[in-house]
Amino acid sequence: MGPILASIARATGSGVSNGSASPPPPPPQHTQGATNGCLLPAAMSSPRRPGSQPSRGGRTPWSPCGERGRLPPVNRCVGMVMWGQQPSPEAPGLEDSLCAIAVVGRSCALYPRLPARDGGGTLPSHDAAQASAPCGRDAEGRALGSFQLGHQDNIPSCTPVQRALMSLTPSLEKLQVVKCRMLEAMDKGLSQETHAQAAVRMLPTFICSTPDGTEKGDLMVVELCQSHVRTLFVTLLGDGNQSPQLTYKIFEMPADMLQGTGEALFDFIAQCVHKFLEEIGTPQHRLPLGFVFPFSCRQTGLGKAELISWSKGFQCSDVEGKDVVQLLQAAINKLELYHVQVIALLNDTVGTMMASSWGGKPCEIALVMGTGTNSCFMAEAELVEVVEESNGRMCVNSEWGCFGDDGALSDVLTPYDHRVDQESSNPGERRFEKMVGGLYLGEIVRHAMLMLAAEQALFIGASTSVLGNKDAFKTQQVLEIMDNETGMAKARSALEALGLQPSERDCCRVQQICRAVVSRAAALSATGLAAILSLMCRSRELERLVVNVGVDGELYRAHARFGEILQSVAGLLAPECTATLVPSADTNGRGVAMVTAVAQRLLTQRHEVEQLLAPLRLSRVDLERVQALMRQEMERGLGRDSNVDASVRMLPTYVCNTPDGTERGDFLALDLGGTNFRVLVVRVMQEGIHMASEIYIVPTSVMQGTGEALFDHIIECIMDFQTKQNLMEQVLPLGFTFSFPCQQLGLDKAVLLTWTKGFSASGCVGQDVVQLLRDAAQRKQHVALKVVAVVNDTVGTMMACGYDDPKCEIGLIVGTGTNACYMEERKNVGTVEGDEGRMCINMEWGAFGDNGCLDDIFTTFDRMVDEKTINAGKQRFEKLISGMYLGEIVRHILLAMVDKQLLFRGKPSLKLQTRDIFQTKFLSTIETDGLALQQVQGILRDLELDASFEDSMLVREVCQTVSLRAAQLCAAGLAAVVEKMRENRGLAQLAITVGVDGTLYKMHPHFSQNLQQMLRDLAPNCAVTFLQSEDGSGKGAALVAAVACRETSP
Repeated sequence: MGPILASIARATGSGVSNGSASPPPPPPQHTQGATNGCLLPAAMSSPRRPGSQPSRGGRTPWSPCGERGRLPPVNRCVGMVMWGQQPSPEAPGLEDSLCAIAVVGRSCALYPRLPARDGGGTLPSHDAAQASAPCGRDAEGRALGSFQLGHQDNIPSCTPVQRALMSLTPSLEKLQVVKCRMLEAMDKGLSQETHAQAAVRMLPTFICSTPDGTEKGDLMVVELCQSHVRTLFVTLLGDGNQSPQLTYKIFEMPADMLQGTGEALFDFIAQCVHKFLEEIGTPQHRLPLGFVFPFSCRQTGLGKAELISWSKGFQCSDVEGKDVVQLLQAAINKLELYHVQVIALLNDTVGTMMASSWGGKPCEIALVMGTGTNSCFMAEAELVEVVEESNGRMCVNSEWGCFGDDGALSDVLTPYDHRVDQESSNPGERRFEKMVGGLYLGEIVRHAMLMLAAEQALFIGASTSVLGNKDAFKTQQVLEIMDNETGMAKARSALEALGLQPSERDCCRVQQICRAVVSRAAALSATGLAAILSLMCRSRELERLVVNVGVDGELYRAHARFGEILQSVAGLLAPECTATLVPSADTNGRGVAMVTAVAQRLLTQRHEVEQLLAPLRLSRVDLERVQALMRQEMERGLGRDSNVDASVRMLPTYVCNTPDGTERGDFLALDLGGTNFRVLVVRVMQEGIHMASEIYIVPTSVMQGTGEALFDHIIECIMDFQTKQNLMEQVLPLGFTFSFPCQQLGLDKAVLLTWTKGFSASGCVGQDVVQLLRDAAQRKQHVALKVVAVVNDTVGTMMACGYDDPKCEIGLIVGTGTNACYMEERKNVGTVEGDEGRMCINMEWGAFGDNGCLDDIFTTFDRMVDEKTINAGKQRFEKLISGMYLGEIVRHILLAMVDKQLLFRGKPSLKLQTRDIFQTKFLSTIETDGLALQQVQGILRDLELDASFEDSMLVREVCQTVSLRAAQLCAAGLAAVVEKMRENRGLAQLAITVGVDGTLYKMHPHFSQNLQQMLRDLAPNCAVTFLQSEDGSGKGAALVAAVACRETSP
């Protein structure tokens, strides 16, 4: 089952209302999904399946989707079908035909004899009697009969007219089935695997935004119509699109052009553009042009589309399979109109959506119900598998006129539909359109009359041969006949014009047939709309979808009842959605102009965004240069004479071996790096490592007091821990993780260079921290203390992972800060004596670039962040990579975009101007795969940012750009390390493991993947495995002590 069918509509209250563009109508009235007092047709309470049990309340559950998914029954009362047993004085001769048919909801009629939704009118007395009956029973308590065609349970034998009307009146249950099939067809059209075979093509339009009111400037539209070309010049003022200035002209097209050459057609269109621009005297600045091309195209971009096939009488040669945008641009260029650029191609359905709005919100769905029918809607881009774009939304052109070409409508089609199809120019194709489109409704009525006449149910005694002529009865006549006041007279006039000499009864029956045909078209259109609504609601993960629907087409405009049925049935079939139907304002191409304007706005915006983000997007050459610079600074840091001037200090740690698995015993570890510190006991045994630990607090008064008080407090905590663990009688080796800047002079000797992280204890800077700890132990008379090693967290990470993987000889931290260490050949370490073996080097690479070697990598945003830090000009590499700074970089970029009116409609946000308000954890959340943009909007809303859908996409792009650069720079630094190790060891290929820790690496959804991919590119001769550390600062410190003890043991 496809993803669309996985979500089934919930039977709750719903609303579909009518809105209008001008003048503003009263507040929309929403259709409710549940009503009382109406009869439920027998066709809606399907027979119980063998072995099934009735649900609570005695009602049998049903599933129109069969095994593919369960659709719940619509709420208690959804409609009724009433049969008239007596002649009606208003409509003589109805004793054997269907009277009032199918009420939807409380009072909105599918058929015009019943009152409107807001009615106040009353039903005829026999109707009222049935309406007051219990659900599913008639006025005398009898079960209603089945209204399936040909069934005659408890009702008089059906006459031919009754059968005709019933066949043209699908039940609500059947419409639920059709909706389910439409969803399945849409699912196939969206899927990469089944798109080519799908009946409903779901073509991407590459329109990813709706108007936001900021569009401004001059633009042009060219529309290819059936018999003419329309040109339109539009000036938008950036005033919310309230007062566009429009000028247009229509050029009649020679009739033979439809069957001529493609070159002649496009040359003619270009000449129309040329003549129009000459007449209006437009300036010679760049003029974007939108091209309305109402034929089925395979679109691969907003301005790139190949014609799939001609229709509507066109058959120009040498166009199918070619890019029609290029053909038009080439024809325009031949006339030297080089300032006119075709930037967008679209169809009229998309124009309807873009032209319409309600309540200050644009439409996200459009329906066209005219000569033909179609729909489009803003789909989640991740659903449109046939395009690479997976973020945001994209307008999808459903091409739903072809729904049913695969047989999905076979049980809905009537004999009249089959005859219309057989006589068409494309039998077997566009079956849905042939039931809904205005081009065919007159033909359906004609065939119904012809078949009823053959059964002696119409025009008795008259010659009806004229009804055998195709197009003898027009859809316009059908619409006129439906009118309550003049319909009978129109019916008589139309039928007499055909020489049929109709009786009063004939006119009345023809009127009923016309109403049934048009009402069915409206109900089927509503079914398609309901499928779109449910799909949008599910894919956006909403409890309730509230959306505007632009509607256009002769059927919708000319027949008010069509819109009433559309809104009522859609509300019943998609009760989880509230939709406002907005009549299209596109009477002069405004919608097409808006598409072009939005395309131009997005192109301009994209250009400015690319310019803004370009300095943060590093090329392969940039990263190779960073790698070379890192290698250069590493060499300088290792040199005895150059170390002082190197930005990468390359500090020796005196850790000369990694774990080999033979380490055994119990060890203490102390981890001091902030307001909390830990004491651990680590037991290294053959079967593995076991740890116990406790966290202690360092009070602020101790952090900022004397050094003696600080280290006395640490010893007291160690003694408390050893007492609780029954270790006071044992002298255990201790590894000390001391995460402050130190100059290490030996494995157990490290001089504090400066305090950070809020510490300022006096008498410590310039002192050996291990000796300070030993002195405190003596003061406290704690003799069971043996400090054998002092390390930082990076070395601890390498050692902790080295216990699990002997190939781990690199440690990497990417969290709040960043650093790296690795095992260097001792002969290359000029700052210590000795040439044998290896020694772990603490690179302190966060300071890389402090000497200015990375100045051209630093952007304006990086400098803004650096200037506000407490160590401006220091730790510059760290400020490009680590979690402490990425959120601030993003915040400064967003402020620049607001200033350029690229974000949040240029409205400044006081909260966004607050330092550190945009935390790095937001990057991890916003970049999470599958996170709906509504959730991104929620994050931004918490920051008091009124973000549109497009704003959320842009914020995500900024986050992705900043985090990608951080990962790639980290990879460049690591590539310098692994390549140096490979060359040191004289290997063609190096296999090495990196022990890694840090919240950015572990928690960001893409950082690790981006780092590893770029490392493979920059160091192709090194096979690097990443192993995440578990407690490097605790377990790692203990393992440093364990390795030290192993080396000194006899």
